[in-house]
Amino acid sequence: MLELTRHTVALLVGVLLLSACDTQTQDQIAREAARSTVTRVVTNRFPGVPVEPAIDCVIAGANAYQIRSLALDTLGGPTESSIEIVTQIVSKRETLTCLAANGLPPLLR
Repeated sequence: MLELTRHTVALLVGVLLLSACDTQTQDQIAREAARSTVTRVVTNRFPGVPVEPAIDCVIAGANAYQIRSLALDTLGGPTESSIEIVTQIVSKRETLTCLAANGLPPLLR
């Protein structure tokens, strides 16, 4: 008999719920799930950086594939993969510009 873990069941339920939603709703749900993973990565890997502005910049700088990958890591993550994805996003020019404008000014005050 097939044994399902809580993680697997949660992912299956999530996929079923997402499939019933329109594309915009799916994107919003995925972004909120990804925020959870990004929050844990930012607080662990980038101490001292204002968390909310940094998370906003990372989510804004992520592409659809990165959002989906980070959303999937919400239940069991963050994984090494999610840490790598956040690091890649933080390295993008537009994310660095966002961080400079929104994330770092509170540190400079």
